[in-house]
Amino acid sequence: MPVYRLDDRLVFPPVHLAEDGLLAVGGDLSPERLVLAYSQGIFPWYSRQTPILWHSPDPRMVMTPADLTINRSLRKTMRKRPYELRIDTAFDEVLGGCAATPRPDQLGTWLVPDMVAAYRRLHELGFAHSFEAWRGDELVGGLYGVSLGGAFFGESMFTRADDASKIAFVASVRQLAAWSIDLIDCQVHTDHLSRFGAYEVSREDYLARLHVALDEPTRRGTWRYEIDVADPDVLIGRDAALS
Repeated sequence: MPVYRLDDRLVFPPVHLAEDGLLAVGGDLSPERLVLAYSQGIFPWYSRQTPILWHSPDPRMVMTPADLTINRSLRKTMRKRPYELRIDTAFDEVLGGCAATPRPDQLGTWLVPDMVAAYRRLHELGFAHSFEAWRGDELVGGLYGVSLGGAFFGESMFTRADDASKIAFVASVRQLAAWSIDLIDCQVHTDHLSRFGAYEVSREDYLARLHVALDEPTRRGTWRYEIDVADPDVLIGRDAALS
């Protein structure tokens, strides 16, 4: 099967034409193209040595807030409230942390400079957001992603302290649930995310879920927590499964 070369037109080939997840090459990282890509179940990932590569994997790793699983060890840590949790106060620093953290088993964790600039622009436009864990004045972990309608497309996370990114992730899921953002796109399988309850579905199933999620309005702009993240019971919740 061919890999399609993009030109200046804002269009992608049908995702079912993706070969081993790779759909197209080329194009640009303009906000308009990125928003179009995510809305069609496509995301960019490439290295300094390659042109822009666009992917739509099959199967796709997803979860909903109802799937969230928190193990005993993490619950115990969360009850100690080791970190202050924030949203969108250090987006650039979160990007930098993710770019500096190599994870060979996960797509999208190494960010080339053009991608950093592109996601920064999406953040400025109110589509990309960072969930952060702080210890005093030090950013010690977090994650970032893109939000469209009722979907959140997780891109990458990093940690510099024990369980920092895990706690930021749990808090992000809780806040997304409070906003009725129910589809969390984890892109491809990792053991780390599967421990939180993420699982694989077919690309067809994913696209059907995405179609429903995109019927919801997009919550653009700077985000702030509207749940009480200082209360461990709010974050742990009674509904989270125990692994």
